[in-house]
Amino acid sequence: MPTSVDTKNPDAVASFVCTRFKTMFPEADLSFLNQLFADVTAIFTGLHPDYQANDLKYHDHEHTLQATVCLVKLLESRHRAGAEPALNMRYTELAIASVLLHDSGYQKARSVKTGTGAQFTFMHVLRSCSFAATYLPTLKVTLKEIHTVIEAIQCTGPTSLISQRHFASPVDNIIGCALATADYLGQMAASDYPDELDALFTEFQESYDYYNVPPEDRLFSSAEALSKNTGIFWQKIVLPKLENDYQGIYRFLAEPYPNGDNPYITAVETNLAII
Repeated sequence: MPTSVDTKNPDAVASFVCTRFKTMFPEADLSFLNQLFADVTAIFTGLHPDYQANDLKYHDHEHTLQATVCLVKLLESRHRAGAEPALNMRYTELAIASVLLHDSGYQKARSVKTGTGAQFTFMHVLRSCSFAATYLPTLKVTLKEIHTVIEAIQCTGPTSLISQRHFASPVDNIIGCALATADYLGQMAASDYPDELDALFTEFQESYDYYNVPPEDRLFSSAEALSKNTGIFWQKIVLPKLENDYQGIYRFLAEPYPNGDNPYITAVETNLAII
């Protein structure tokens, strides 16, 4: 993973995010972010009264934290570069909310007695939007701001076409691009990504079974087939999205920006070579 932050440790990620946020906005009050991190950790770890602990092997708590670190690194670099349209303090908070909630749709209510949560794979974006719409008002987030978060969450996933979406503002568009970029790069650059593909296939299989998808309509027939096609997935789907749909915003991850090496892209290429 191209970061020194321990993404297995929610407190370490929260500390990193709050420190970077204060660097961008020295006058910031961290109460919103602190509550957001506490609530999301409770949801993933089974401390929330309404939700079971996440028991997935791929789309687990760490996946969300990996994407969160990537997003904040990207937004801090973009902020430092003075890129337009600029994200003010509140929009940056909303961007962080969007990444922390983007996979909340995998979580199982306590009433759900079967499955791992992976059964919701093909509907998790819709469920994540629903959760965000229900949860964010408890943090006094306005209706307009909730739409910003939901729009961003809807930008995630291979079938989302950001270039064809109508956004309420150019800033909302940037948040969507940043979240989608961080979602891909956070997972594909992780040092254990090559070892996680079996778990990803298992999640697909559980959802295929849950929605009664016939074998001939399933994208992958085996974990080996998924692994074999990962390079093609990167070249034919992810890279074009990063460059075009997501407006090349990944370039802000270069260290230093704009002419340094991009540790996330390098890590993905290393993982693809291993796979």
